[in-house]
Amino acid sequence: MDELLALGKALVPFIFTILIVVLFLIASHKVLLGNKSLQQEAKLPRQLILLVLYIVGLIGIAIALPVTESTRNQVISLIGILLSGVIAFSSTTIVANVMAGIVMRFTMPFHIGDFIRVDGFFGRVTEKGLFDTEIQTEQRDLIAFTNSFLISHPLQVVRSSGTIISASLSLGYDVHHARVEPLLIKAAEQSGLEGPFVQVLELGDHAITYRISGLLTEIKSMISSRSTLYVNIMDCLHEDNIEIVSPSFMNQRKLPDDLSVLPVKATSRKKAPVEGTPEDVIFDKAEEAQTKDRTVKDLLEQLAQLEIDIKAADGDRKAQKQAEFAALKETIDELQSQKVKSDET
Repeated sequence: MDELLALGKALVPFIFTILIVVLFLIASHKVLLGNKSLQQEAKLPRQLILLVLYIVGLIGIAIALPVTESTRNQVISLIGILLSGVIAFSSTTIVANVMAGIVMRFTMPFHIGDFIRVDGFFGRVTEKGLFDTEIQTEQRDLIAFTNSFLISHPLQVVRSSGTIISASLSLGYDVHHARVEPLLIKAAEQSGLEGPFVQVLELGDHAITYRISGLLTEIKSMISSRSTLYVNIMDCLHEDNIEIVSPSFMNQRKLPDDLSVLPVKATSRKKAPVEGTPEDVIFDKAEEAQTKDRTVKDLLEQLAQLEIDIKAADGDRKAQKQAEFAALKETIDELQSQKVKSDET
């Protein structure tokens, strides 16, 4: 009987510790992740905090074990070894994605809405999560990359300040480069590119390869701007009676030497007004995600400033600031709930 009483007294602190740890973790989970309107990017630091709390709770339970001190130290050492083993083998487990997500969280190589290219895939970032990152391609498809994949492959990010748009073409040696270069510069300027320049890439057996490049500051229109550049190159060269055709094709035709192969100039037709650009359809989710992300960030900054103003104000001004704070908080919650519904859809 005495042994049972002694065992019961020894188990009471252990059971009490387990109860407190479980209740604390449940409450922490509700506080940190209970708000379903949180964006995926905002969940990342909360998930990491919750992971640390789980580890601390596990260690707390180990300390409360009703065993000798040496056994307790061995259990704690075992937990440390297991955690070290999980981290050591993280390259082949889910932990690898978590660790990669943490690294990208601090280095921030790209943001939502940025254009990125990785392993031959190109698109705009729509989601940044703890385990993976989602992009929207030129075909409007969505591709999810694990964070460990992104961190282990070369990643190309289009700078928000602008990118270089280029086009390459081959022309025969019978056309002097001093005649070609101004026409290519003109085509680039008509396409809205800044600081255009021409390069001679290759002197082939039958043709010269040129490349015209220019700075595009409005990166959201990359696809349509590249297409516009191609069209303007054809128009400028054809208007100056310069053929864009392979020399081998020319040599195989039985035509007079003074005959040029040029398309018949199209009659000017009034085009129907087109609303928006192709990028508005292709990258619709990425554009929406970027807009909402920036809007929420701006509103959160205003919310923080209102908190400061409320503390400094008094009387009617304080009541006015509190009303503005409540209205702004409601707007933020609505935007975040719309984001969650869009993600679920």
